[in-house]
Amino acid sequence: MTGDGRQLILFPGAGAFGSEFHALRSAAGVDSAVMRYPGRGTGEAVSFEAVVAACADRIAGRPDSRPVLFGHSYGAYLAYATAVALARRSVDVSLLIVAGAAAPDLLRVPPEATVSPEAAAAYLDEAEPGRLAAAAPEWREAVAETLQRDLRVLATLTLASPPTRVPCPVLALRGAEDPLTSDASLAGWERFTRGGFDRRSLEGGHSGVLDAPDLAALVRERLTRKADPPRTTRPSPDGPPEIRRRPPDREG
Repeated sequence: MTGDGRQLILFPGAGAFGSEFHALRSAAGVDSAVMRYPGRGTGEAVSFEAVVAACADRIAGRPDSRPVLFGHSYGAYLAYATAVALARRSVDVSLLIVAGAAAPDLLRVPPEATVSPEAAAAYLDEAEPGRLAAAAPEWREAVAETLQRDLRVLATLTLASPPTRVPCPVLALRGAEDPLTSDASLAGWERFTRGGFDRRSLEGGHSGVLDAPDLAALVRERLTRKADPPRTTRPSPDGPPEIRRRPPDREG
């Protein structure tokens, strides 16, 4: 943990299991934990709302003081919604970091990518060429099945109107070569916070941003920075809103 007890809680992207955060966890030098999503590997159908509720339960039960949530891609939306859920329980999140994800109201889940594991794998190959090229067939199959499942869960995301703003600051990141996001779509996260907002473009692609040379130092600096006192204002009690399907940015 940091000196004031904050822990970095990591939310993996669609089809990912947390190993993509290895370099960040090693280099950042802070206490961290990877969120495990319910329903994976069980065949059980789950909704976005159910996954968020499970994540919020796990974090609310921790003794940590004001955790920092870091979500990549699909995980960014889960981290955001979990921060909203925790605020309603009077659990303060000190910082929300989102990477490789357009603002929630710009999210578009390609329907064709959810049809089958093969279609999900093709979508991943398009977004991140070569990511599965050297993978063993069994691993490729596991990733494709999980990716399809996660994209289906993401497609059930609904947003409140107007958007629910988290009380904590938001730091939005993207890889400069990421085909699924843009500087403009990243800037849209400012609409989802009552706290401060900052965005950065780092080296790398969609997942490659997690290995960017500057990422660990940036995260470490934000975690060791003196935390602002908890805000007393809470997000609107309105539930999560409908997906607005806009073509420019796609998520995985």
